[in-house]
Amino acid sequence: MEVQIDFKKMQGLVPAIVQDAKSDEILMLGFMNEDAFERTMNLGYVTFFSRTRNQLWTKGESSGNRLKVVAISTDCDRDTVLIRVQVEGAGVVCHLGTRSCFTAEIPLASLHTAARGSKK
Repeated sequence: MEVQIDFKKMQGLVPAIVQDAKSDEILMLGFMNEDAFERTMNLGYVTFFSRTRNQLWTKGESSGNRLKVVAISTDCDRDTVLIRVQVEGAGVVCHLGTRSCFTAEIPLASLHTAARGSKK
């Protein structure tokens, strides 16, 4: 059975969540258009569509920290993909030099303050 990804909901793009296949750590979020998805499927390495540069880019082309695809799944609406990967190279995924892009924790106190402020 071939699974069809719905690229129409977000003007031709779908969010692509990248997760380490061994640790389950969420490493990054990027966006894919149909070409990026097809290239990922054909090459076996994660390729994104850059919204700022308006072009495809395969993660790790210049740094060597490539993302080798282990598995791909989609959500129930078929408009988001989860890509489980093996990180190659030094294991640095974020362009800021960290393993994961999700390193800036927001204190819960800030969330509660923001929620109270929005009720005014």
